[in-house]
Amino acid sequence: MNTPVPNPVAGRKIRLLVVDDSPTVRMLVTRSLVDDPDIEVVAGAADPYEARDRILELQPDVMTLDLEMPRMDGLTFLRILMQKRPMPVVVMSSLTQKGSELALEALQCGAVDVLAKPYGSNSTALLGRQLAERVKMAVGCRVRLPGQAGPAPRIGSSDAPAVIKNRLHPKQIILLGASTGGTEALREVLIRLPSNCPPIAIVQHIPAGFSRAFAERMNKTCKMEVREAVHGDTLRTGLALIAPGDYHMTLRWAGAHYEVGLRQGPPVWHQRPAVDILFKSAVEAAGHHAVVGLLTGMGRDGADGMLKLREAGAFTVAQDEATCVVYGMPKAAVELGAAAKIAPLLQIPHLLAQALAEPASAPERVTR
Repeated sequence: MNTPVPNPVAGRKIRLLVVDDSPTVRMLVTRSLVDDPDIEVVAGAADPYEARDRILELQPDVMTLDLEMPRMDGLTFLRILMQKRPMPVVVMSSLTQKGSELALEALQCGAVDVLAKPYGSNSTALLGRQLAERVKMAVGCRVRLPGQAGPAPRIGSSDAPAVIKNRLHPKQIILLGASTGGTEALREVLIRLPSNCPPIAIVQHIPAGFSRAFAERMNKTCKMEVREAVHGDTLRTGLALIAPGDYHMTLRWAGAHYEVGLRQGPPVWHQRPAVDILFKSAVEAAGHHAVVGLLTGMGRDGADGMLKLREAGAFTVAQDEATCVVYGMPKAAVELGAAAKIAPLLQIPHLLAQALAEPASAPERVTR
């Protein structure tokens, strides 16, 4: 069930500026999009100074940005751009360790998505489909500047507790799904959860090669251990596992703990990993012991699985429109009746911790 991404700019083509010091990459990007009726590559720029001039002259809607360039690096340019003229930026980065780390830093600085840089002419067709999706998505994004999330809204005792004091059922587990804007949204949630949380399983739509760097980055800032999942991993208290890029992640209850499975298989909603794969596997494995959050992202991945979890008695919360970079996946969940709660991003850690402290719900039939 894969549907094309519509052009969000009515009556005209989306104007794209390609910023990369490699003439080959600029040519590949332009060639990959030449047949797309909704996108026009209005110019290429070899460095940030040329990009600045093209932005002022051509007023593009979206920019792709290389991060390793002469004269001024892409990260510095991105920070300046987000201060002076915020606009949707899709980062195109190499799959090296350094490239992955820079790409994640760019997402924290306001870029809306990341895509692996193409290599060779045989990558043109795949690049065109992936880039077209991201460019069309980017136009409809709510560009978030660093620190724009603000303080957590007050709800009762406001923040999630520093430590969960009540005795948890051994099958309690937190499930989180996210896509566009999700690397920062997940960070905002995870840093507010205590070190003795029950196991956490996460699917973030992220290209293969970037997920390990993302997990390592989260591990440095969170109270619990965070790492990329490996097939056969055992989930335990104080551990969060992130699905590797290009692999679906599933859960099974192995008698005394959860065990993680990884497989490739067909993409679901264009995605591998897919949130729905994780959520649907958890219906049988965890049922009403699951506590589930669906965060910012394009499309509807996760909504069907969240509905099944809610019907099994799990607590479910969707991020609200005002705090999403893209209100796609949470919106689909809300419209389906899959979300028991709708909340601003910084309220979600409190709601997850609160749900863990309360008795698990009986399975319910959701009317819609």
